[in-house]
Amino acid sequence: MNIDNSTRLSYQLINETDSEFLYQLDQNPEVMRYINSGNMTTREDISQVFIPRHNAYKDVNKGWGLWKVTVLETQEDIGWILVRPMDFFSDQPIWHDIELGWRFFQSTWGKGYASEAAIHIQRALAKQTANKFFSAVAVKDNIASIAVMKKLGMKYIKAYVHSDSQLGDLDVVLYRMENT
Repeated sequence: MNIDNSTRLSYQLINETDSEFLYQLDQNPEVMRYINSGNMTTREDISQVFIPRHNAYKDVNKGWGLWKVTVLETQEDIGWILVRPMDFFSDQPIWHDIELGWRFFQSTWGKGYASEAAIHIQRALAKQTANKFFSAVAVKDNIASIAVMKKLGMKYIKAYVHSDSQLGDLDVVLYRMENT
């Protein structure tokens, strides 16, 4: 699957050659604040944990993976949009409910890039009729991510404790929208 450019941004699925970009993105405690309490990712974590986890759910034909977001005008790589089935790393993935997530360099915050990218990618994925829902999860205090969820048209579903083998248990909120 290819995703066409949006107004200001281009999109390409991440692969192993993007390890340094992934590492640099995770070196700001503010970027990592709501992910793992501000701890920065090591290069070893990128190569031994992050990339293998990404490769486990990456499916080029379905558009699953991390979509690197690049500013068209400057060709600067500024972040990524995650696309994968909800609960992928559980015993019961929800194949028809697609999780969206995002991570961007702090220098790009407040410019509408995350919303533009998430909305554009969701609309491209909405053309696949197997995708019945789109969902997103954020730590309840992550007001900026919740704002992106609302701009996508997602509605609050619930608050719960999300368990992740890498990040542990987190108090999160779940937002969802139906693919209409």
